[in-house]
Amino acid sequence: MKLTIGHLYPDLLNLYGDRGNIQCLRKRLEWRGIEAEVIPFISGDTIDFSKLDVVLLGGGSDREQELVCSHLQKIREDFRTYVEEDGVVLAVCGGYQLLGHYYKTQTKTIEGLGILDIKTEWEPERLIRNIVLDSPLFDTPVVGFENHGGRTYIGDHTPFGKVVFGLGNTGKSGQEGVIYKNVIATYLHGPLLPKNPHVCDYLLEHALQRKYGTEIHLEPLPDELEHKANSYIADRYNDKKYVLKETIKRYT
Repeated sequence: MKLTIGHLYPDLLNLYGDRGNIQCLRKRLEWRGIEAEVIPFISGDTIDFSKLDVVLLGGGSDREQELVCSHLQKIREDFRTYVEEDGVVLAVCGGYQLLGHYYKTQTKTIEGLGILDIKTEWEPERLIRNIVLDSPLFDTPVVGFENHGGRTYIGDHTPFGKVVFGLGNTGKSGQEGVIYKNVIATYLHGPLLPKNPHVCDYLLEHALQRKYGTEIHLEPLPDELEHKANSYIADRYNDKKYVLKETIKRYT
């Protein structure tokens, strides 16, 4: 078996540990004896989505997002077809925002792909902190770090998770990210996948099932240290005294 992973525009969208996400996808395949090919697509490259099994669209500054926008518009319909045909996508931070209709910054509006029925609007206070989610996809919490000025409104979409600790899409909704078909779009980085191997394996299993047309369950890996780290973070931010202290610090 083999999966081909497309890394979109790493020359521009590369702020939040996206290469760590790529490495995690690749190594967790290789450790199971599954071949992994990673193809970076630099801005201006031709992208054939029919050859890809997983797509990563990472994060960047507002300036980089605006530069990427012109390239994304050229592949809009091909990307949309890939998503609607259950292609696997991880979109992080700026990549998450660009899947929507638009991102309205302080000075202009950046047009998105419109693949997700979401919109993002800038506010002056950045949402920065560790974050813990209760996701409908997993029994294990999802942990990460968020740092974004945009507030993303997801309408009727299913969120990636309920915010247990942190701020999420808008800082007020109690929701974070979006799940749509085989797309996970999220503000969580740090990078996301090494901190959450269960999320990585979820993406890989769905990519393998789509490609080979059969139900596939990946063999467990020795993730004891990762699970201990996850539990430590989740338990820490579930501590009501800690949450109260962090809330007071934020508003004083």
